[in-house]
Amino acid sequence: MANTRNSWLPVAVAQADIESYLALKVMPDYQPFNVDFSLPNVANLHDRLQAAREAELHAQHAHAAARDAAIAAQWAFHDAILGVKNQVKALYGPDSDQLAALGLKKKSERKAATRSPKAAARPEEPAT
Repeated sequence: MANTRNSWLPVAVAQADIESYLALKVMPDYQPFNVDFSLPNVANLHDRLQAAREAELHAQHAHAAARDAAIAAQWAFHDAILGVKNQVKALYGPDSDQLAALGLKKKSERKAATRSPKAAARPEEPAT
């Protein structure tokens, strides 16, 4: 059988584990033979689980904030480049090599607009 301990437990199983732990906490006479399963050890593991979940939540929030900051920086840079292109067009003209260097087409390289011929008028069908 494959070892699947690198993925989350199903939510129902994890919730059942928490409920079992809460039930164990109110058993005053629980004294296991194996000390690994004593209430203090299980409580310590529960506390570690809660701390790990909290750390994960903080990391998710930090990741979301970093992503939002990166997106905002990308848009600010994009807006600046659009402004640069407008400034280059104003400074050097719409047919300059500098404009082409920015990836824009020169005015002289654009095709002239052509009109398409109008479609022939359709005769109206007689009403029956």
